[in-house]
Amino acid sequence: MKKNPPRYLHLAPADELPVLEALDNFKAVLVVDVDVLETVRWDISRWLVDSGCKYAMVWGRDAAQWQESIDDAHLEATNYEDVDEADLVITTSHEDDDLSEAFWFAQHRASHPAHELHDTLIMHIADAPRREEIEDEFHDA
Repeated sequence: MKKNPPRYLHLAPADELPVLEALDNFKAVLVVDVDVLETVRWDISRWLVDSGCKYAMVWGRDAAQWQESIDDAHLEATNYEDVDEADLVITTSHEDDDLSEAFWFAQHRASHPAHELHDTLIMHIADAPRREEIEDEFHDA
């Protein structure tokens, strides 16, 4: 399976959410370095699901709450009905892992039963970007 290089996206908590172009049926690794208001977390979770995220891994602050909000956003998007395997959104929380372990999991274990996930979005939620450092750690994992 050919995998594309990961795409890094920095978001400050007050930023507007961009349109995710050229991504479909992708996996996302959320690296959460700052506290985020619950309403913002919900907006980002809905945006991820609406943008075609099929597997979301969360590392950092409030990882379990992020996982829950993405799960709930998916349920909301499907009107709380059972969905086919192709429409599943899988989530994992990596609150007890080092970031390198979460990145390793993203590269070697995160898979979807109905889609090949060629694209990875590394979404860094922080006051300031750390693109080079985070991309290096992803590649070293």
